[in-house]
Amino acid sequence: MWEAIQGRETGRVRSNSFVNQFKSRRILSLQLSNRKDFVSPHRGSVNSLQADLTEGRYLLSGASDGSAAVFDIQRATEYEASGLIAKHKCIFTVDKQHENGHKYAISSAIWYPIDTGLFVTGSYDHYIKVWDTNTAQAVVDFKMPGKVYRTAMSSLAMSHTLIAAGTEDVQVRLCDIASGAFSHTLSGHRDGVMSVEWSTSSEWVLYTGGCDGAIRFWDIRRAGCFRVLDQSVTQLGVRPPVLKHTAVSSKKSAKSSSGAQNRLKSLQSKHTGSQIIKGSYSAKASVEKSRQKRLHPGMLSTLDRATAHYGAVTGLKATNDGMYLLSAGSDSRIRLWDTESGCNTLLNFETGRIQTNKAIQLATSDDPALVFVPCMKTVKAFGMWSGKTRLMFRGHYESVNCCCFNSTDQELYTGGADRQILVWSPGGTMEGEMVQDEVAEDKDNWSD
Repeated sequence: MWEAIQGRETGRVRSNSFVNQFKSRRILSLQLSNRKDFVSPHRGSVNSLQADLTEGRYLLSGASDGSAAVFDIQRATEYEASGLIAKHKCIFTVDKQHENGHKYAISSAIWYPIDTGLFVTGSYDHYIKVWDTNTAQAVVDFKMPGKVYRTAMSSLAMSHTLIAAGTEDVQVRLCDIASGAFSHTLSGHRDGVMSVEWSTSSEWVLYTGGCDGAIRFWDIRRAGCFRVLDQSVTQLGVRPPVLKHTAVSSKKSAKSSSGAQNRLKSLQSKHTGSQIIKGSYSAKASVEKSRQKRLHPGMLSTLDRATAHYGAVTGLKATNDGMYLLSAGSDSRIRLWDTESGCNTLLNFETGRIQTNKAIQLATSDDPALVFVPCMKTVKAFGMWSGKTRLMFRGHYESVNCCCFNSTDQELYTGGADRQILVWSPGGTMEGEMVQDEVAEDKDNWSD
C-alpha cells in the first residue's frame, strides 16, 4: 500500500490507476461483514435487491411475503457489542397490511433511475406499482396479464420513463409512468419472459430472455426485434481492440495508395463492359436484399427460432460499457455475448448449479471485471474474461436469489430463501495494510 501511495506522490502512478488498484484490492478481499448487519423485516425469501443509482446509499429489497423495504446503507440505526456491530433496520416497509400493498410475492423491486423519490415493484398478483418514497403510497399501478417476473428501467433514458415488464405472458410490455398506460407491446417470445435488461449504451435498446430459451434484442423505436441470439453462432474470445483495426486499415490504405495507378489503368480498360457489370451487380444486390428481408429475425424464419440456452433464460446483465451481455439459464450455463455482432464468445464459466424455477439477479464489478452469480446456497464471483472462479461466498442457509454490488463502498449484498440480507465487505482496513507493509519492509532474513 505504501508503495502505491509513494508512486502516486512522485507521479509514477496516475490517479485513476491508483484508485483502480485500491478498489481492486478491496473487492478481492470481500468477506462476510462482522461490522454491518441488516435486520431483515421480511418473512419470506428475498427476491430482489438494488442500491440506488444516484448516491449508492439506500438499498431496496422485495420479498415473497409481498413486502418491500428500504435500508440506509451508510447510517446505522443502532450499535451493538460496544459499538463494533452496526445494525441497519429498515427505514420503512410496505407489506400486505398496507392499503395499496401487493397481495402475493414481490418478484422485482427497482429504484427510479434519476432519484430516490420513486421506486417500482412487480408482483405475482399481476400488478406493477410505482411508489412515492416520501409518503410510502402507490401513485401509479399497471394491471398485467400474468405474474410479473422482472421489471427494469433504463439508467440512460432522457426522453422516456418506461418500465419494461417480463411476465408469464409471451408479450413484453412497456409501461409509461408519465401517462399511466402501456406504450409498447413487444411480440416475439413463445413463452413467458423471465428476465429483462436495458442496454447500458442506448436508451432505446432492450434485451429480453424468455422461458423459450431465446434472447431478443429490441429497438423500441421500430416494430419487431432486430436480433435473436443463437448459441451456435460463435466467435473465439472477446472483441479485438480498436487499435488493431486501425493498424490493419492503415496498412490497407498504404497498399491501396501504392497500387492506385495500376487500378486506374485496369478501370480504363474495363470501361467498355461497365454497363453489363452494373446490371449484374444490381441484380445481385436485389437478390441479397430480398434474402435479408426473408431472414429478418422479427419475421417467421429459421433465425427467429434460435435459442441462447437449453431451457429458460433466468438472468440477464449488461456490462457497464454496453459491449457485452451476460446471460444465465436453467441449463446451469452462463454465456457472454458480444452485443455488436450477437455472437457467443465461447467463454467457459466454471458454473455450478443454478436455480431453474425462478429468475435470478446477477451483478458485475468493473475493476476487477467480475460477475457475481447466485449458485444455489453460494454466490460465485467469476472473472468476466477468463470464466474462472475468483471468489466464493458462503453464508446463506438456503438458495440465494439475488445479489447487488455497490460500487460506491465496494460491498456486495445478497438475499436468499432464508429471509436474510447479508453484507459482504472488504476485509481489513487501510491502516492494517499499511502496518503489514511496514512490518514486511522492516523484517530481514535473520528475524524470527
